[in-house]
Formats: sequence, C-alpha cells, structure tokens
Amino acid sequence: MRPQQVRPVGLYQDVPYDYAAIAPAGGLVFTAGACPLDSVGGVVAPGDLEAQARQALDNLLVALAAADSSPAQVLKTTIYVVAGDRSELVRVWNVVAERLRPARPPSTLLGVALLGYPEQLVEIEAVALSGANAPRGA
Repeated sequence: MRPQQVRPVGLYQDVPYDYAAIAPAGGLVFTAGACPLDSVGGVVAPGDLEAQARQALDNLLVALAAADSSPAQVLKTTIYVVAGDRSELVRVWNVVAERLRPARPPSTLLGVALLGYPEQLVEIEAVALSGANAPRGA
C-alpha cells in the first residue's frame, strides 16, 4: 500500500514536495514543513517572526484540512525558527500555542541557522490523525 499524497488547491503549487501524506487505511497524516508562503510562492512578512508563524500555521491548517484532519487531531508538531536568542523561539511558540488551543500536542521547538527560502524565519510540520481515526473535538 502507498500513502495518499495531498496537494491542496490554494497553496503554492511549485514546491518540490507534497504538502501532506496520509498513511494507508486513513490513519496518520504527515505534513511537510509548512512555510510562510503566499499563494504565488513569496515569503510573507520578511523579518516578522509572528507574521511568518501565522502564515505557516494558515498553510499547515489548509494541508491538514485537505487530509481530513484539524488542529484537534494533531499528535505532534516540530517548529523551526531562525533565531539568535531563545526569546525569539518563545515569540513563535506563543503564536503556535494560541492558534492550536485548546489542543496542546507534544512539540519540538528548534532554533536553526537558516531555512529553505530566502527571508524565511519559520517552518512548522505536524503529525496528525486523519478521517475516521480522528476523534472530533479537543
């Protein structure tokens, strides 16, 4: 069996990967790192950690919805932040925590030197439940 690949309409299509993959039998969704890209592939809000976190989350939630999932079904996130100080990590974490609330999935928060797109400061990936395996509500 092969995973079902997900490429939602409305997200930038000229990326070299699928936005999510659903495990066979509709069990788990593994997302690509959601980047702060607009629909034509531009990085939004250069220099603004919080705005980039919000856009990355918007894109992540589109990918999850296309895979029949939602924030309440997220099992784990990994959050990458180009940061020189822990306070910058916390600024992004606060945006993520607020947006996913009331869910509080286990998460890994990492400071990194750089990410894939010029001026990109944030990237967020998730593992979630999908479809019939996803309990609804928080």
